[in-house]
Amino acid sequence: MKKNRLVVRGLRIMLGVFSLGGGVSGLFAGESQPNVLWIVTDDQRYDSIRAFNRIIDGREHSALGYVESPEVDKLAAQGTTFINTYCHSPGCAPSRAAMHFGRYPWHSGIYEFEYHNASAPHWQPPFPEKLAAMGYQTFHVGKRGVRLKEIQADGQSSRMRPIYQQSAGFKELHLEGLTAWGKGWFSKINGQTLEEPFQSLEYFYTPEDGFTYLSERYEETFPAEKGKMAAAMERYDILRHYNEKKGKHIDSGMILAGVSARPAGETRDGFYVKVLADYLRNEGQPFREGKLTYQGVDPDKPLFCHLGFDFPHTPVLPPQSFRERFQQKTYQIPSIVGDELETMPKQMRKMVTHGFTDHFSAEEKQKMVQDYFAFCAYGDSLVGQAVDEFVKFSEGKGQEWMVVYVCGDHGWKLNEHGSVSKFTPWRLDTLNPIIVVSSDKKAFPAGKVVRDFTEFVDIAPTVLAAGGADLASEEFAYLDGRDLARVAAGELPPRDYVVGESHAVTGPRAFIRTAEYLFTLQSRRGKNMDWARTAAYEELDPGLYHLPSDPQEVKNLAFSPEHQEVARKMKEKLIAIVLGDGRVEVDWGGPKALGTGIFRSNFAPGANDGKLKL
Repeated sequence: MKKNRLVVRGLRIMLGVFSLGGGVSGLFAGESQPNVLWIVTDDQRYDSIRAFNRIIDGREHSALGYVESPEVDKLAAQGTTFINTYCHSPGCAPSRAAMHFGRYPWHSGIYEFEYHNASAPHWQPPFPEKLAAMGYQTFHVGKRGVRLKEIQADGQSSRMRPIYQQSAGFKELHLEGLTAWGKGWFSKINGQTLEEPFQSLEYFYTPEDGFTYLSERYEETFPAEKGKMAAAMERYDILRHYNEKKGKHIDSGMILAGVSARPAGETRDGFYVKVLADYLRNEGQPFREGKLTYQGVDPDKPLFCHLGFDFPHTPVLPPQSFRERFQQKTYQIPSIVGDELETMPKQMRKMVTHGFTDHFSAEEKQKMVQDYFAFCAYGDSLVGQAVDEFVKFSEGKGQEWMVVYVCGDHGWKLNEHGSVSKFTPWRLDTLNPIIVVSSDKKAFPAGKVVRDFTEFVDIAPTVLAAGGADLASEEFAYLDGRDLARVAAGELPPRDYVVGESHAVTGPRAFIRTAEYLFTLQSRRGKNMDWARTAAYEELDPGLYHLPSDPQEVKNLAFSPEHQEVARKMKEKLIAIVLGDGRVEVDWGGPKALGTGIFRSNFAPGANDGKLKL
């Protein structure tokens, strides 16, 4: 079968496969294109993985307490761990965009949750489209988080642009009742048209009870349903985020703890693994998930699968079997340290205040942490199932394979700095190690740990290079990242720093991190891209943290006299990179994504050279 597939690929190359970016994409470096499984989890802290705790902190568990991750630990033993990988934007959509496009936010123009389009002149396709042009079949299941549209011929409308040839997304699956929890945009329920749509209406689903909607307004509209929500909230032991002044509300606030309405394997993440398994088992045949129909894998084409898990993103609802075990554990709950709130940069304090949890009771905090790590443990078991299915399929066909596992699109706070959620540049929010396991042990040796700085933009070139792309060619010159196989081999000079920028929730904020320091500042004010170059230092709302002496990153040294030279160098480097090295901002035109106006800044070309001596 492997020989037959190579013949098919050879014919495809001879015929000439044209890429979406123009030109021929038959740029193959080797004779074999491996099957690739790319796994990304959601809001997952690095310290939920024992293998990472051993490498980073020299301990088995989190500083908070017990964690378990036998399946990811197994991946670390079988492959190469890039332990110092950082995301660029600690928010779901911009982080996933950086991975999909292989470009920094300031080169793609995607800084938060915008609907962006493929019609802008600086546009380059997401790497799954490049892989399809190279002969791969591409399949996605679960969360994608990339809001890609394209403008239609009339110039007045847009439509969603598919990134994968087939996609089994969360929204379509949960509306079929294939998940234990869901949310959607409803204008009609039970055949009755509502006066106005219920935006993001949450519900639980079980085969026995059907849909239980979590909305007081829903129960006002349907009096016969009154009391069901309160009963469900009690049955599933739901803890929502709440504001100290406004108090608790039964139908609002993030669900930070509770139990799944469905058993292990039948949650939304469990169904993602089932869909992937069905896809691999139904070779060349259609298969159904509820009322939805998909086409099974073609064994004669190289395969690229993206599995986007939702765990442990809110709602944090581990299955009962996992929850019960973790409820037996007691955790050390972080608390606010000294005057950190008073000295914290204003933008970061805004985010901390938005997700503030230090006013929760001790019991609530325990539940929040227990359920989070229980959810991570459940997700770990699903990662193992998915990898086993994928490797079994590939090896059964005599085909090369590669697994790229990403621990979270960003991290999550569990009362560190007095808050939950993400969106801040501290290490807990931005450190997201990657493991690459491959049938090619020369490229990615078993048990190897790479401590060089790596970034999310490295994922696209790594997978493309494994698939045979010539990264030195003009076609791939737009990529910002590096091939991790070359990083692992020591063929590239190590980076002195990593960089990122996000505009979501906090407002425009960028960061630069070295082995010892994190420096962060407000990157823009209004629409003036030049503002940070001339603004007074105090106006930049700076933050400077020294990791060796302050591992919790709670002491802001930005105004410390003995650290002014370090702060100056990091500030100048950061501003030059994010504002002056080919910066792009786009007027995307709102949810319709009809805007293509581009604003550029390039006063420091080549500033991002990977070098910074402090």
